[in-house]
Amino acid sequence: MRVTVLLCDHAEVADGKLFINGGGWDQISPTGAPTGLAIIIHVPWDMTNIPKILRVSLVDQDSRPVAQPSPEGERPVRVDVNFEVGRPPGMQHGGEVGLPVALNFSPLALLPGSGYVWLLELDDHEIGRATFRTRPVAQTSSV
Repeated sequence: MRVTVLLCDHAEVADGKLFINGGGWDQISPTGAPTGLAIIIHVPWDMTNIPKILRVSLVDQDSRPVAQPSPEGERPVRVDVNFEVGRPPGMQHGGEVGLPVALNFSPLALLPGSGYVWLLELDDHEIGRATFRTRPVAQTSSV
């Protein structure tokens, strides 16, 4: 199984298609901005009709999980997506089915000038990643 992932400002799935706003960035403000992940899971013929879980996790440049405040305290930024793709009638053996997935996150508190990775895993095996950096804090000059 393979995956295509694109960082964006917002993503949405409608009628089996991905709608992407502000897509393709690799840098973000350290003060936080909404973040979207536009994902297409390419499910091969022999993996259809099998329940699967896609785990999407945010880690820092040293592969440490990134935690954010929540009502229950600090929690890792992680989403599990349960899915099962049916085999369409007449699908040729060896083909694949594309499953669009849109994930959107509120602004995240991230360190300026740092690198981050959205890891996509299936059955504890990495199948994709999207890397980005936060811009450093602008230095102000004093006169």
